[in-house]
Amino acid sequence: MAEVPAFRRVLLKLSGEALMGDDAYGINRAMLQAIVAEIAGVAALGVEIAVVIGGGNIFRGVAAGAAGMDRVAADYMGMLATVMNALALQDEMRRSGLSCRVQSALNIEQVCEPYIRGKAVRYLEEGKIVVFGAGTGNPFFTTDTAAALRGAEIGAEIVLKATKVDGVYTADPMKDPRARRYARVSFDEAIGKNLKVMDATALALCRDRKLPINVFSIFKPGAFKRVVLGQDEGTLVHC
Repeated sequence: MAEVPAFRRVLLKLSGEALMGDDAYGINRAMLQAIVAEIAGVAALGVEIAVVIGGGNIFRGVAAGAAGMDRVAADYMGMLATVMNALALQDEMRRSGLSCRVQSALNIEQVCEPYIRGKAVRYLEEGKIVVFGAGTGNPFFTTDTAAALRGAEIGAEIVLKATKVDGVYTADPMKDPRARRYARVSFDEAIGKNLKVMDATALALCRDRKLPINVFSIFKPGAFKRVVLGQDEGTLVHC
């Protein structure tokens, strides 16, 4: 029986740290290949995929700002790190036979296209994967917020946040063996209990746009595909 996806168009939020694998920093080639293989499996279902990538494996603007660097300068450096990760994703996708376009919120035309909503939507309709770099293009906004914003702009049906853990828990599962995974949680509950699904700005935007979020583990083989197929995987945050 053919597998029928539950969603036509999705926005995948990848942290930069996901690309590190077991390394302390940078891009782990094996992890990059594994993530692209997961994306390819979902693309084979005919699902339109957009990706927002972070840059924490290379540079974290918040941390540098806290250490005394000018926060605006640090955030712009972090945005450039996300573009580096986006280009790495694009290169590996091409090696895997996937058609991919990178669009940046900062103009770096020698390297990638500027973000243009209409072109991004057209690429998705053509079956291309679109990777959004440079966050929102503005300091003080996280890539979580960029994911919520781009997801709303392109008409994604769900934002899929890929993390190190397989969902949202009542406590840190690494520290508390009694921690329980939520299968479903409302936006208001996630915000009220400070469950750290995404930052408050991203959560509020998704809630206002009635754009659900699913939090799952990118390190769990097949999890991305199971979420897209509508199976019980990760934690669904909904209105």
